[in-house]
Amino acid sequence: MKYLEFTFRTSPCTEVVNDVLSAILGDAGFESFVEQEGGIAAYIQKDLYDETTVKAAIDEFPLPDIQIEYTFTEAEDKDWNEEWEKNFFQPIVIGDRCVIHSTFHHDVPQTEYDIVINPQMAFGTGHHETTSLIIGELLDSDLQGKSLLDMGCGTSILAILARMRGAEPCTAIDIDEWCVRNSLENIELNHVDNISVFQGDASSLEDIGPFDVVIANINRNILLNDMKQYVRCMRKGSQLFMSGFYVDDIPLIQAEAERNGLHFVHHQEKNRWAAVKFEL
Repeated sequence: MKYLEFTFRTSPCTEVVNDVLSAILGDAGFESFVEQEGGIAAYIQKDLYDETTVKAAIDEFPLPDIQIEYTFTEAEDKDWNEEWEKNFFQPIVIGDRCVIHSTFHHDVPQTEYDIVINPQMAFGTGHHETTSLIIGELLDSDLQGKSLLDMGCGTSILAILARMRGAEPCTAIDIDEWCVRNSLENIELNHVDNISVFQGDASSLEDIGPFDVVIANINRNILLNDMKQYVRCMRKGSQLFMSGFYVDDIPLIQAEAERNGLHFVHHQEKNRWAAVKFEL
């Protein structure tokens, strides 16, 4: 699978500008972002890149008086484990109870839950505010014996933690073939069972479930479009956790949830990113 590596230069370069740009690019198909001096690096599958979409996203940038320039090259093949070890991927501890790290890390902090993720390329280790927010929700939830769906699973960090906390059976689904392969490897690395992994989108939910807990950490537009399909595979009393959007987007998410019979429980936020909990 070939990827393109983009370098976006933003002026002024602020955390808010780069966060908004990342969210917009995520809607345009970009998968991963790395902060750099003067802007961000962003990665997209070569087959998914559409120049018109990217230019339109920049032309319609919602913040005023922002200049954005970009260049791109084809991402070279390299040992991404070594690259992450040297530059980006460091162990992260969430809530003093869960540590996420790779096999190449040493002197990893000891916590209640230890999750091993081996990135096979420089995309998707789960080190993002939205992931840590959902992990916090899972750590605070009673998952014992509950069936769980991780929609848009990425590397399946969330499904793996849920299984460690007693959720079963667990199902992980992602539209990306690489995510499915990497999820299967990560599940094996963590010695957990009873997690099924499938490639697909929300249309694949028609014949599975119902689930006691549904997790969807994707982006605002996909959540708004697919929420009705999440609800169809839930039962009375099931819980839905969603993230991948900003605090400002909560009213839109809540309105669509309530149209589908869901009841708002609470939200959590970190650096303007949000996670929400609903019940059916």
